[in-house]
Amino acid sequence: MTMTSSAVAALTNPPSWLSPAAMHSLGWALLHFLWQGTALAALAAVVMAACRRPSARYLAGVVALVLMLLSPVATFVFYSQQRTSVVETAKSSPLAAVAWPIARGKAAASGSTLSAYVAASRDRLSWLVEAWLVGVAFFSLRSAGGFVLLERERRKQSRVVKDRVLEICYTLQDRLGIQRAIQYCECKWLQAPAVVGWLRPVVFLPASVLTGLSEEQLRAVIAHELAHIQRFDAFVNVFQVWVETLLFYHPAVWWLNKRIRAEREHCCDETAVNVCGNAVEYARALTLMEEWRSAPGFAMAANRGPLTERILRVLGRKTLGIGMRGLGLAGGLLCVSAALGAGSALLGIAHPAVVEAHLLPVAAAASDAPQQPAARSAPQKPSAAQNANPAPSPGPAPTSLSYIDAMKAAGLPDLSIDDLIALKTQGVTPEYVREIHALGFHPDADGFVGLKVQGVTPDYIKGLRALGFHPDEDQIIGMKVQGITPEYVEGLKEVGIKADADEIIGMKVQGVTPDYIRELRALGLNVDADDVVGLKVQGVTPAYVKGLEDQGLRLGADDVVGMRVQGVTPEYVRDIRALGLNPSADDLVGMKVQGVTPDYIKTLQSAGFKPSVDDVIAAKVQGVTPAFIDEARKRGFKDLTIEKLIELKHLGILDSNKGEL
Repeated sequence: MTMTSSAVAALTNPPSWLSPAAMHSLGWALLHFLWQGTALAALAAVVMAACRRPSARYLAGVVALVLMLLSPVATFVFYSQQRTSVVETAKSSPLAAVAWPIARGKAAASGSTLSAYVAASRDRLSWLVEAWLVGVAFFSLRSAGGFVLLERERRKQSRVVKDRVLEICYTLQDRLGIQRAIQYCECKWLQAPAVVGWLRPVVFLPASVLTGLSEEQLRAVIAHELAHIQRFDAFVNVFQVWVETLLFYHPAVWWLNKRIRAEREHCCDETAVNVCGNAVEYARALTLMEEWRSAPGFAMAANRGPLTERILRVLGRKTLGIGMRGLGLAGGLLCVSAALGAGSALLGIAHPAVVEAHLLPVAAAASDAPQQPAARSAPQKPSAAQNANPAPSPGPAPTSLSYIDAMKAAGLPDLSIDDLIALKTQGVTPEYVREIHALGFHPDADGFVGLKVQGVTPDYIKGLRALGFHPDEDQIIGMKVQGITPEYVEGLKEVGIKADADEIIGMKVQGVTPDYIRELRALGLNVDADDVVGLKVQGVTPAYVKGLEDQGLRLGADDVVGMRVQGVTPEYVRDIRALGLNPSADDLVGMKVQGVTPDYIKTLQSAGFKPSVDDVIAAKVQGVTPAFIDEARKRGFKDLTIEKLIELKHLGILDSNKGEL
């Protein structure tokens, strides 16, 4: 039997990029992106959870989005090259094209039957690609309409801002080192400032902002918009819209884009605070603009993003609970593992389907080709070598059947083809299933795959139970992912920590060791699981605790965390006490928050005052400085006390503009 040249030409020279072979490869690329996108999003979540600065999280998100766009392209190229390899094999050995369907039990099929089989297998992927193209067209029109609407709005009534505001804008632009030509316009069709345009950006400032915000608040808001221009965020935003249009069907793309936009706002908020220096006023401006919130979705607006989280970040407050960052890392790693498992299973399904889809047309064409007379004669007599080593008759492999039967006997009936492929790929054996069942766990096929992927063994579970822990399946996987061993759990019990599985995972994520707990308790800190996680998160070391205790402080875990957060050091405590003050832990935190330094206290004492801790804090809050004290004395005030100085400062009696009013 020979292969006709028309069959080879049909495979090697498709009429266009929408040929059946190309549609087939594109369909598999779209399907594979389901697990690829999930894995990349989970990996991005892990990296973002490990990063503390918004700029690092933003970079990680953008890199993951680029990889999301590249992964379907790489998959399409892979399957296209695989198709080429199959065709070359069929060219060099025509019998190989026919041997595949014979081995699959299709030897009796005629050319028309083979063609119908190929058409049916490709139709499903063709429908998928066609549906994807319809979706891309819809979202392309949506994006184009959005940009057209934005351009139309940009041309609405607007005018150049007043000279006073323009001077502020130019000053901030110089401070940020932006050399690009930027227009600053006042408009009425927005309620919040926004940047529109890419090559020639325009900063629109609504009338409500120009009249409703103080000058300091206005400076911070304008700095936020200029930060978008400095960072070229408009171009990244267009790229995000492009990726959303092409990969619209995957929720991970939309989630990642939402995170990128949120982190972008955090980065610009940091720039605004660094340039203007008043986080409280900027937070108030964000609150006011949230009430006026209205900005086009394709513009860079200052009031974009979750308000509460942005304000907490601006004010330097925590936005993530203790241990939650670690749990996010564990969850992201689990998602990555699950996605890779699903991808492995899909590859096992896709590979034979792709090969068959490319070989069956060749076999069909070959079967339709003219046959030589010799091919229709009686079978040739086998040679002596063939008699000595007869080939086994085709049929199902007994190992495959025995694996299915053994899994059923082990307690996993009604397994689908996908389940069997995933279980076999990950090395799940019937013996493993029976041992897990004997321990009281009854996961489904996906559960067994997850346990096996993470290397959970029956002995590992028995070791945890011997220590009195009875975690469920998810907790076992989480503990294994974090590298928690029975020895680690036993070490925690020896130092008196009573914790459940989730708390142990949190401690392991933060790097808490039994030795760390033992050293803290030796210093008098009676800590539990939550305490040690909080201490470790803030970087509290036994040496830090000992340094505080050497200064005569007897503290609880919460006190130590509070002092560490505010940057109170043993040296700071020593210097304060050397000046005759004996502040408590709360006093020290309050002094540090208000920026009280030993030098400030010395200036008050050198001016003849003997302030208490409360006096020092109150004087610092009100802005009582040595210069202010000298001014009060020059004005003839006598018998001054800290309380009187604070009252003078509070009422503004010495301010020159008060007398003019």
